[in-house]
Amino acid sequence: MAVQSWDGVTRRATVPGWANGARIDLALAAQAYDWWAVFDLIRQHPHFVNSSRPDEPSWFAPLHRAADSGVVPEIANRLIAAGAWRALRTSTGERPVDVARRRGHEHLLAALEPPRRIDVPADVLETLQKQFHELIRQRMQEFGIAPELRLPELEVLLELQRPELWFPVPGMYGGFHLRLEPGGRLLASSWSRIVSGSEEHHEITESGTRTVARRP
Repeated sequence: MAVQSWDGVTRRATVPGWANGARIDLALAAQAYDWWAVFDLIRQHPHFVNSSRPDEPSWFAPLHRAADSGVVPEIANRLIAAGAWRALRTSTGERPVDVARRRGHEHLLAALEPPRRIDVPADVLETLQKQFHELIRQRMQEFGIAPELRLPELEVLLELQRPELWFPVPGMYGGFHLRLEPGGRLLASSWSRIVSGSEEHHEITESGTRTVARRP
């Protein structure tokens, strides 16, 4: 199973036009509840299954739209099978299950409840995420880039069969690979393909972040 990607793009100005077009087409199809078009677009662009429309403040991904519309569970399950995250939150902090509950779609709650395949206490996860975000900002500063991005939220890792994500950073020509381990240990690797000697590996725990390796 391939490692899934975190799409941090929220602004049209961040990436080229074709990538914005794919995100927008998918978001519009989901907003129109055109599930045939949604699945066709996901087939073409599987890495955008958890993306939101650029410049759209709600951060609704297709699974949030499915929850909002009250689709039959088969549609929600098909999105989940395609890689949609049940723990992904909107800009107001709602997961798809929260959207369904607010809208009164009780028939979707079981399908949308995020599983927890790895045990990390919530306070530990919050600490790890804060430190990881600090590391991302530090590394982007080293590369002289400052795109406006939505940084990875570690909660989604708890539901993955493999608790790993790839976070591509526009302008970095690379990004971050992260892996969460039981108990609260995050391993993060980052590099740029065009900067020699840029690869670094970090271990993040409650006590802090440390560099464990640098490679030329």
